[in-house]
Order: sequence, then C-alpha cells, then structure tokens
Amino acid sequence: MHEFAEDPPVERRVGDALREHDGTVAVAETCTGGLVGALLTSVPGASDYLDRVVAPYDYDALRTTLAVSRETLDEHGAVSEPVARELARAARDTADTTWGVATAGVAGPGGGTEEKPVGTGFVGVAYAAPWESGDSSATVSRYRFDGDRDAVRERLARQALRDLETAVRDRTE
Repeated sequence: MHEFAEDPPVERRVGDALREHDGTVAVAETCTGGLVGALLTSVPGASDYLDRVVAPYDYDALRTTLAVSRETLDEHGAVSEPVARELARAARDTADTTWGVATAGVAGPGGGTEEKPVGTGFVGVAYAAPWESGDSSATVSRYRFDGDRDAVRERLARQALRDLETAVRDRTE
C-alpha cells in the first residue's frame, strides 16, 4: 500500500494539518474499503483527530449506515458526485467532526461503463462550520486513475487525503 506514497507521506501531512487547526475527521469509504482509514491510522497519535471510518459497500449499507437516499442511488448510482457528497456530509455529521471525507469509485477489473470506466473515482470533502454561520460546505472532485484494482484503490485513498489536506489548509489560511 505504499507504491504511490510521497515523502513526507500525505497521511502524516494531513494529520499534522488537522492537529495544527484542532480539526477532527470521519471517513466513509466505498471502493477503497478502509484504505483511507488504514493510511490515517498508520500515523502514531491518529486518535487525536480521527473519529471513525465506515466502509458501507452496497446500496443497502449506504442507506442504512449513512442514510444515502434511495432517490440519489436510483438516479445517480453509488459511484457518483451526489453520493460522494452525501457520504462526506453524513460521515461529518454522524460523527460530529470538523471534516468528513468520502470515496466512491470503480476499482475494477469489472464494473466500468462508458460514462464511468474502471479507474473512475470521486472524493467528497465536507466541512462543518460553526452553527448558524452558513459556512458549512461540501465539495466533490472526480478523478481517473490507471492501474489494476490495488493501484486504483491506493491512488484514490491517497487522493482523498490530499484533497482533505488542501481543504484544511485552505480553510485556515
């Protein structure tokens, strides 16, 4: 799981950024199946900022674990911008953390379509601003990664942490 690691690793950088700004995070992962959480927990002291990691994998789990709406799943499918946004918000809100991060994607080797080929991934990042400020937000980015199933999953997990790191640093500058 270190084939695409940077120096210093993104899991350490994002942990430092969260600590520096007293941030906390919860993670919801579909196709990465816990890799974002594994990266975060590989850093000593991650319990300072990591609240939880959930990995609902099918439609029923998405609905019952994090209340992704049936309508969103029917209309867009699990690998979509709306689902990644709902997952990031749900992770943040159910854990009552500062940040929520979510991944959704097609790791392969099957499951791809013309619209969403193998290697397609979505990362959602949600921020909880102070109540009644109107500044809470959620963004989603779409990516395309090459490689086999393991490579796609690792690249998407690391991208999720890079997106979180950027969001934390942008929010606090």
